[in-house]
Amino acid sequence: MRRKIDWEGQIGRRLRFRDLHVFFTVANTGSMTKAATVLGVSAPTVSEVIADLEHALGVRLLDRGSRGIVPTVYGDAFLKRGLAAFDELKQGIRDIEFLADPTVGEIRIGSDESIMAAMLPLIIDAFQQRHPKVVVDVDDIDLRSPPKLREFGCDLVLTRVAGLDSEFGVDLNVQTLFEDELVVAAGLQTRWARRRKIDIAELAGERWVLAGPSTWNHKIIAEAFQVRGLPMPAVSVKSLSVHIRSNLLASGRYITALPHSVVYLNADRFPLKVLPLDLPARAWPVKLLTQKNRTLTPVVERFIACAFDVANAIATQPQARRSQN
Repeated sequence: MRRKIDWEGQIGRRLRFRDLHVFFTVANTGSMTKAATVLGVSAPTVSEVIADLEHALGVRLLDRGSRGIVPTVYGDAFLKRGLAAFDELKQGIRDIEFLADPTVGEIRIGSDESIMAAMLPLIIDAFQQRHPKVVVDVDDIDLRSPPKLREFGCDLVLTRVAGLDSEFGVDLNVQTLFEDELVVAAGLQTRWARRRKIDIAELAGERWVLAGPSTWNHKIIAEAFQVRGLPMPAVSVKSLSVHIRSNLLASGRYITALPHSVVYLNADRFPLKVLPLDLPARAWPVKLLTQKNRTLTPVVERFIACAFDVANAIATQPQARRSQN
């Protein structure tokens, strides 16, 4: 039977955060030499720290192979818990900074591109009017895989990814910020923009700009054509980029499907028109994700409150939005 590790005698009084930082750096770089360069110390110093850690824990944390250094099963467990401990420590320091001066701080947000092109700027602007010295750091992150906020280094994520509540609910707090909807849009100067009613079958021959077949907007458009007994039309341009789609629509030669909030909130920038046609009713919720078992800093809590204020203001004006279409 493996001996029980004496936390108080072996670890608690000897383990330093510097040692953990060295271990994380080696695990991330896959090399003692690279880790030493990043840390600004000698390679023997790094090796000595790792050896001391392994001796104290009584297990091998890293394996040396042809692909470099990789964590063992023990190393993976130590890495996971250690990163969480470091994350909480950083959160604690940020709490102290904010409590010492509530007007300053920093928040890092991960987001889908379609949200960054619509409501996120409104949230940031409203938030910074209240807290002008807080730095807001926004990253466009790939959310096609389970979002791991600690790995991304984000305080929160705004996304339209479906199935988050059931699929990733174990690790994430998932809140619905507001319910968006899919609309079909065209340029203001097109013949479609002057129509009061359109059957989607009439758009079968148009030049469509959509994301790939696995995306929500593509599936809804395909379903709309299927209801009319028609195959999905050929897609001329495949892109998730709101800017690419909006600029192509402005040329007057394309049709696309976008979240209604994107069209509404960019009405002054792009000459676009939501077309009057019926689509299968599917809510497209914008989700706000935070890490479970992670205490939010005061500045993050205030940003979330501001996000809901902005979302509620948008959601309570559906008639005003539609009257502009």
